[in-house]
Amino acid sequence: MFKNAIVRRPGHSLVNGITSTPELGKPDYGLTIKQHDAYIGALRFCGVEVTVLQADERFPDSCFVEDVAVCTKKFAVITNPGASSRKGEEKVIIEVIKKFYNNLEYIKEPGTLEGGDVMMVGDHFYIGLSKRTNKEGAKKLIKTLEKYGMLGSIVEMSEMLHLKSGLSYLEDNVLLVAGEFINKLEFERFNKIIINKDETYSANCIRVNDYVLVPAGYPKTKEKIETAGFKTIVVDTSEYRKVNGGLSCLSLRF
Repeated sequence: MFKNAIVRRPGHSLVNGITSTPELGKPDYGLTIKQHDAYIGALRFCGVEVTVLQADERFPDSCFVEDVAVCTKKFAVITNPGASSRKGEEKVIIEVIKKFYNNLEYIKEPGTLEGGDVMMVGDHFYIGLSKRTNKEGAKKLIKTLEKYGMLGSIVEMSEMLHLKSGLSYLEDNVLLVAGEFINKLEFERFNKIIINKDETYSANCIRVNDYVLVPAGYPKTKEKIETAGFKTIVVDTSEYRKVNGGLSCLSLRF
């Protein structure tokens, strides 16, 4: 059960956020705020206490707080983002994380790690090697997990931006899977909900206590999740998609 979530309000500078899909256009700032309000409302409806941080215009992508920390049951890790424009975001989250955790660990150069590449399954953490997370960062996280009696494993990947761009663990051994991860041996033990190719973006859902948050506009994925026995809440993230963001990116949950 999650008790807490941390979010950061999007700034006007979000229009300059990193994107691999410029054809989608720039985010509409007014709409990003409305969607963020709805996102916070959904988290609260799921029973978590939400800490809302003010926008930081210095960092266009800073509303994607998931990438700057990894929160576990026993400790938190302050990451070292692999995207150069995001360097420094991790420093401004430290004091916030200290309010919730006594044990903080850090990823240092030459290691890079972003939280979007880390998927928690109980006490085991899958870590994707991406353009943002390198082997040094992944190994450092695994070593830290082992220090606290947990486990980690590395997942090779080549297509997705982040590991959780194509995977979402819904608890109860159920895994949403898309693209390159569908036939990965690492995930063969899970009961898989396979995402249709035309709805790949919706592989990034989040289970928050009794509900699964699903992005708006992906009816096939929503139906599959509900057929598997989960209750869903639809949240529109269309403006965040324009800058490579999704549901999990927008919060730290613990």
